[in-house]
Amino acid sequence: MGVGGFMAAGMIMPMARFAIDPVLKANASGDLVATKLKVADITEEPQRVDFTFDQVDAWYESEVTGTAWVYKNENGEIVALSPVCKHLGCTVDWNTDEGNPNRFFCPCHYGLYEKDGKNVPGTPPLAPLDVYPFEEKDGILYLGKAQPREEA
Repeated sequence: MGVGGFMAAGMIMPMARFAIDPVLKANASGDLVATKLKVADITEEPQRVDFTFDQVDAWYESEVTGTAWVYKNENGEIVALSPVCKHLGCTVDWNTDEGNPNRFFCPCHYGLYEKDGKNVPGTPPLAPLDVYPFEEKDGILYLGKAQPREEA
């Protein structure tokens, strides 16, 4: 019985390790990713910024392209917003709806967001756009993983 248990453990351990290994690896998702945007080039007009990063899903590694809307607010502070609508996940665009200038517009269900990313009451989105944590390093903008906005 002892020998059989030892042999069974010898067969099960590699399979268990294979299944659990991705969970045990350090997660680098909190790291900031460099964009190609210089902080000096950020204006008060939101601009689309695309950036790429490596993503690891279990044993599969791929290069993913992310997008952010970046601008400086009236206080000169950088704002980085996710373009993903909080209604059904479509992509919002800046200033593309003629009837609603200077707002983010979601063409899927006519969702609207103010420039600061807050949802416009009476339109489909029920929450504001997510925000990216950011940092400036050597004059370049670095972005983290988008996070839900903390309401004040």
